[in-house]
Amino acid sequence: MAIVQFASIFAVAGPALAFTILALGAWFGRPLSERAGARVVGLTFAVSFLGLLGAGATMIGTGTDAFRTPLGVWFTTSHHRFELGLVLDRLSLPMSLFGSALVGLVAAFSARYLHREPGWTRFYVLLSLFGAGVQLVVLAGSLDLLYVGWEFVALTSMLLIAFFHDRPAPVRHGLRAILTYRLCDVGMLGAVVWLHHVGVPATVRDVGDPFLGIGAPDGLLDATVVGLLLLFATMGKSAQAPLGGWLPRAMEGPTPSSAVFYGALSIHLGPYLLLRAAPILERAPIAAGAVVAVGAVTALHATFAGRAQTDIKSQLAYASMAQVGLIFVEIGLGLRFVALAHIVGHASLRTLQILRSPSILHDHRALERATGAPLPEAGAHLEAWLPASFRPWLYRFSLERGYFDAMLEGRMLGAVLRFLRALDRLDEAWVSWLEGEATPPARRNEVSKFSEVSR
Repeated sequence: MAIVQFASIFAVAGPALAFTILALGAWFGRPLSERAGARVVGLTFAVSFLGLLGAGATMIGTGTDAFRTPLGVWFTTSHHRFELGLVLDRLSLPMSLFGSALVGLVAAFSARYLHREPGWTRFYVLLSLFGAGVQLVVLAGSLDLLYVGWEFVALTSMLLIAFFHDRPAPVRHGLRAILTYRLCDVGMLGAVVWLHHVGVPATVRDVGDPFLGIGAPDGLLDATVVGLLLLFATMGKSAQAPLGGWLPRAMEGPTPSSAVFYGALSIHLGPYLLLRAAPILERAPIAAGAVVAVGAVTALHATFAGRAQTDIKSQLAYASMAQVGLIFVEIGLGLRFVALAHIVGHASLRTLQILRSPSILHDHRALERATGAPLPEAGAHLEAWLPASFRPWLYRFSLERGYFDAMLEGRMLGAVLRFLRALDRLDEAWVSWLEGEATPPARRNEVSKFSEVSR
């Protein structure tokens, strides 16, 4: 089983090593050339892919459904052991294989797409770290370790959205994405803490299903709480309604990162986590029903909003959101193998579409020249089903993206900002009183800057 251990460890350590080599070279002012850097990253993911193929062949040949690679214990307290370990099973192996292949292909594509781009080295540094984070999420043997990879993916996502930092819009959109991630990460952290609180180990283990999973608490209330917390954690990462407004804005980043993040891997980590937590959803019908409801609402919302977009990358972003919503529905209904096949198929198609998006106008004109006439509009049959009086309202609803952004910014975020400003005014008044000033000094409210992030 040495090849299985090597494949599991190298799948995470290989991209981390590539990240270290590229980052140290840039740090000391001696970055690798474009050719050398592309070869380092490409070779890393090629070896990872081949090793995982060998591990899969070994597992099939020996009839082993799952294989663990223990890596020791990070720390131990009186009531908890943070064990480091990786797991290859029927769920993690195809996802890890797919992740290695896709990041490697995007790295090869980017070598020419980003040729002579000033941030070329920075892109490959972040892509390598992203690859390590994805593999850590997929192969983690516990929710504790999975959380580490989850944060690596969030960090690289934010930095790549803000890749073109000479313009203000990408920076604002990157901050919006990381704020959404951090808000929803409370759900992940809360689920891990709750599982430890009720004495259920948050490890990936045999639960009597085709896939290994996280064991469910015995109590219905505990299982429901953990399931809802995990659902909240996945809503941010997978851009589910009403928290998906950051996804079309994330297309400000380079096209290759948009493809591998929001067409293929990052956006599907939420469904992957729910597949790992399937035993908890089976134990908690309310949480499973909430997964179905969130996915269905997101699919409808993204379908309507996507039809009102005027640029191809925003249309593809909403198309990804809609498909991931359908995957949520499949997971909530217990269709695990269907959901896994849907993830791989959708990620492959969407990656190709996003990578081809800069050429869409050229392809469209070529088709029109070949046919000798304008291409017919797609989806016109949907409008024929709707009453004429209802269509303008639905168009405004779609154009405003379901009013979700306005609701979050005006009602929820606005209320939080008003509360923080009130606290700031009280603080200034208190300081002025202590200093004996008759009137408070000019307000220097830094909180108001956060309102710019939400737009």
